[in-house]
Amino acid sequence: MSQEDWMWQMQNRITDLATLKNHITLSAEEESVFQAAQEQFSFSITPYYLSLLDPTNPTCPIRKQVLPRSSELVRAENEWEDPLAEQIHMPIKGVTHRYPDRAIWYISHICAVYCRFCTRKRKVSKPTETPNREEWREALEYFRNHTEIKEVILSGGDPLTLSDQHIDYLLGELSAIDHINHLRIHTRYPVTMPMRITDSLCGIFSKYFPLYIVTHFNHPKELTQEVKVAVTKLIQKGNVTLLNQSVLLKDVNDTVEILEELNYKLVRFGIKPYYLHQCDEVYGSSGFVVPIEDGIRLMYDIRGRMSGLTVPNYVKDLTGGGGKVLLGPNYLIEKKESSYLFKNFNGGEYEVTH
Repeated sequence: MSQEDWMWQMQNRITDLATLKNHITLSAEEESVFQAAQEQFSFSITPYYLSLLDPTNPTCPIRKQVLPRSSELVRAENEWEDPLAEQIHMPIKGVTHRYPDRAIWYISHICAVYCRFCTRKRKVSKPTETPNREEWREALEYFRNHTEIKEVILSGGDPLTLSDQHIDYLLGELSAIDHINHLRIHTRYPVTMPMRITDSLCGIFSKYFPLYIVTHFNHPKELTQEVKVAVTKLIQKGNVTLLNQSVLLKDVNDTVEILEELNYKLVRFGIKPYYLHQCDEVYGSSGFVVPIEDGIRLMYDIRGRMSGLTVPNYVKDLTGGGGKVLLGPNYLIEKKESSYLFKNFNGGEYEVTH
């Protein structure tokens, strides 16, 4: 088994401080908070993704996404364990049915790399949170019985952690449900472990058109030659449509220049920029949050200089389970002391804390 094998990458993930220090030079802050942060949320990084990280520079944008910082140990008043209220809208273990016509199916608790701003920090890396095979059957029965569901989104953790056989089974069962219009997979493995995209996996994907895969690239440094090979394989052999959702992250991608490079490069690789998310208000995320007015200003500048194909929608998933809302200069009504007041498409108003 070689480094080009995804199972080798999984088996050789760096998960502890001592091993990490053999590969990179840690700042005093990074080392001091590592253990305390790991008590709340696991650390893991693949050798591949580690190779993208600057081993000596604490301001490296890859490094900032994966190494704990002191701000992660601070819990602000507006931060929640489950900011999107997924547990409240969970009729069956692993299934979040928050929107009428679509449901998220959480089928893996494992990620190759654990992002420090993860919305699901409360459950990712915890085996007890993953549905077992009997609970898979219960979820499939739920999807069959709820004819209003037009889309099922496989998520996690990372759903591509599952074996090819299990992925084939789940996609086959879901595709056989008449009222399901299409399927979507959310995965960060094309970013953190592109060797997961094998010929055999793409052969499975090709059987289930239309299949949409949403990747999670946040910085142009992540778009490597290895990624280009994997993405080309997904499109040409897997017959999938590729979209990308980024998170707007302070000191990672919060400039016009970085977002321009990221989104043009995504389109060149064959991936449509889909969403730019305002960082969710999950506990420990304050160090990543870009003020919404700065995000709006960025989008205003981007729309004036970039092709429409390269421009994502800037959105906020409302804390408390209110769903996604579009953020933009045309919809901001008022900035208050601790929140923004927006108007949405149907004339209703909503408030977003900052």
